[in-house]
Amino acid sequence: MSRLQKLAAQASANQRKLLIPYLVAGDPNLETSLSLMHELTRQGADIIELGFPFSDPASDGPVIQLGVERALAKQVSLQDTLELVRRFREQDQTTAIVLMGYLNPIEIMGYEGFVATAKEVGVDGVLVVDMPPAESGSLHERLRSADIDTIYLVAPTTTASRAAAIVERCSGYLYYVSLKGVTGAALTDHQSVADNISALRELTDLPIVIGFGIKDADSAKAMAGQADGIIIGSALVAKIADLADTDSHDAAELAATCSLIGTARTAIDNLN
Repeated sequence: MSRLQKLAAQASANQRKLLIPYLVAGDPNLETSLSLMHELTRQGADIIELGFPFSDPASDGPVIQLGVERALAKQVSLQDTLELVRRFREQDQTTAIVLMGYLNPIEIMGYEGFVATAKEVGVDGVLVVDMPPAESGSLHERLRSADIDTIYLVAPTTTASRAAAIVERCSGYLYYVSLKGVTGAALTDHQSVADNISALRELTDLPIVIGFGIKDADSAKAMAGQADGIIIGSALVAKIADLADTDSHDAAELAATCSLIGTARTAIDNLN
């Protein structure tokens, strides 16, 4: 059982909803990213989704695109992102880390080298946005052999037959995209989310987490009530955009930047 699977099982046993913040590696720089990752755990994150920069983040809205641009301006690469995980693991062996991004940087690095390094530094899961399950065989098998979970997205427009095929390959958790659109869009139709999550429950025992459109404590609480966890991305990246591009930030500044995660933690821990 992988670290991610153990963490999810423990959360389920304790009736704890998973809280998963997303940030872009190297935004505004790698030192700040490392500090933010540790602060996010202090604020109550169970899992961190760490985006590796790519020049064409097609599923991301303007907030995350700008975060990626800030990282690319520092020439942050997939290799740098993996090294960031290594440094994080020097102090934290508990929080799960999921790399999230696009296939091109992995193709350039090579599947074998990517998986070997990911295993070595302590990556727990990989979510490749533009890798369809039907074309994921080679990378998926390497990740599975390394005990690294492969996580997939399911959208409101995903058919039942395609969702069934996706969950056959997915492990760790299933990422439900709550709306039709890019990251950062507004989430308004809560009932359709509930209906789609219910249908997915018929297909899989995997934890289902909801991402896209969760911006504050109220939306966090509403969505956590429908699923096993929530993902907060654009709202956090927008806060990070206000940080100065320096290698050192004091504890109060980091805490203020990540306070959204702390308030979301409190909200989802008090659903009843």
